[in-house]
Amino acid sequence: MKSNVYTWKLPALAVFTSLIFFAGCAGLGSMDKEKEALGLEASPEPLILRGNMVELKIEGKFPPKYFAKKVSVEATPVLSWDGGSASFDTQGFQGEEAAGNYKVIPFENGKAFSYEASIPFDPAMEDAGELSVRISGTKGSKTVDFDPIVIGAGVITTPLMVQSDDRFILAKDNFKRVLSFDENATVNYMKSSSTVRSSELRDEDWKALRALIALANDADSVSLTGAAIEAYASPEGEITLNEDLASDRASSAAAALTREMKRKKMTADEAFFSLVPKGEDWNGFKDLMKGSTIEDKNLILRVLEMYSDKNKREEEIRNIAKTYKEIEKDILPQLRRSQMLVSYDVEGYTDEELMDLCMSNPDVLTVEELLFSATLFEDMNDKLTIYQSTARVHAGDFRGHNNAGWCLAQMGRMNQAWELFNAALELERSKIVLNNVAAITRKDGNIDDAMALLNEASGAGPEVGYNKGIILIQKGDYPSAISNMGRESTMNVALAKLLNGDASAAKKTLENASDESAAASYLMAIACARLEDASGAKKNLSDALSKDASLRAKAERDLEFRDMRSAMGM
Repeated sequence: MKSNVYTWKLPALAVFTSLIFFAGCAGLGSMDKEKEALGLEASPEPLILRGNMVELKIEGKFPPKYFAKKVSVEATPVLSWDGGSASFDTQGFQGEEAAGNYKVIPFENGKAFSYEASIPFDPAMEDAGELSVRISGTKGSKTVDFDPIVIGAGVITTPLMVQSDDRFILAKDNFKRVLSFDENATVNYMKSSSTVRSSELRDEDWKALRALIALANDADSVSLTGAAIEAYASPEGEITLNEDLASDRASSAAAALTREMKRKKMTADEAFFSLVPKGEDWNGFKDLMKGSTIEDKNLILRVLEMYSDKNKREEEIRNIAKTYKEIEKDILPQLRRSQMLVSYDVEGYTDEELMDLCMSNPDVLTVEELLFSATLFEDMNDKLTIYQSTARVHAGDFRGHNNAGWCLAQMGRMNQAWELFNAALELERSKIVLNNVAAITRKDGNIDDAMALLNEASGAGPEVGYNKGIILIQKGDYPSAISNMGRESTMNVALAKLLNGDASAAKKTLENASDESAAASYLMAIACARLEDASGAKKNLSDALSKDASLRAKAERDLEFRDMRSAMGM
């Protein structure tokens, strides 16, 4: 904004560069008469709303031989409008011989001064009004009220153009079309044998494996993807023989699985199997020993720690004759085994199937399937229906409640959205939900509580920063608003840049915003006016009025266009 000097005689006079004074000026009357020589300059001029306050700075100078030595004055800036007025803080000055505690002004040399104050904003202040300084001087028992010095007009309220385009966050699904699972089975062997006994194939884990093979054969959605087999020998006897035995056990387990698959006319090539013979299982031996009740187990565990040589370990353990018999009976048989991990994939419903089921029978779908299903629909009412079903079927998952609230917020149904967001927050204090609650809290006018919630929601996404930016515009912290809103091109970002003093950047942001609203056109007209582009201001203001005729009354009194009304044909 430009800073203009207003005086009693000339409402738009520039700051004085020189002052001519009468040497005999030494009383209230002469001070009143020559008050224009103070060169009062208000900034910003016109005044502009910042946060919820109207800030004012006045600079001026008491020239030499102006301020009578026995005079004291009280100066009060007053903003007045039809039907009301508001006073800024009063500041006092006094001459060298006057009684009091005001700022002393030397008679011979005079003194420059600066004044800053603010008052709460009243909507009645907008655009219209007059800013004046009212001075009351006292000398002895005599008091004189000077004629008011007009130094400005009303208050620009462009900051109130902030848009309520708060960003709400939709909780994401973790849907996977293909899910991978594993089935485990263990084949135990007799000592020194790699033969798979028929009794092993009757164990429950093998039965489960056989059932999986049958399912994969019958269901197109299930497919076996591989089998990893780790095979072991118990730590007894010659190491080389045990290594070969472990390898043979891996192969025999793979062969048993292959036979099961062939019975269902399923094939498995070499690539299907991953055979990993491990040799002697000393680690398994140690774990089983720790969990056993064998009397000398601590002694055996010390032997394992003392000797790294496998042959020496076995020799020392065998020397504990009585205990070794227990080991042969209870420990070693469990180590002669092949451990099988059969992997398989389950392919989920197609998009078409999901779109049907989420509407006709949502209870059969998982929470991830329902959340994903909603993304397959364009219509907001359809999305809302699905998210409401999610909240009902999977009531313990906050995402259904949050996402239903998100839909309602997009529809402008804030009261209902508020209820669902709070229901989601009771389930989980998610940063996503905190952002959404904050957005409605701000819309309700409680910007301090909203900012506290947004601080807690930090990290939930760029939406949090954008929402903070809206509040920072309302608080008058425009640099921080720009920083928080990132590189987005919206009317609010343009507004923050304009209020931060960069009309050119604001204009560029609006050009990139693809915002065809009347408000955006009006803001573009203001940016052009600040850039002294009369034709651009006129064109964009005309566009704004064609979109929203109610803006005409504001435009006619808007001080943003004060210096360009003639050029704009207003």
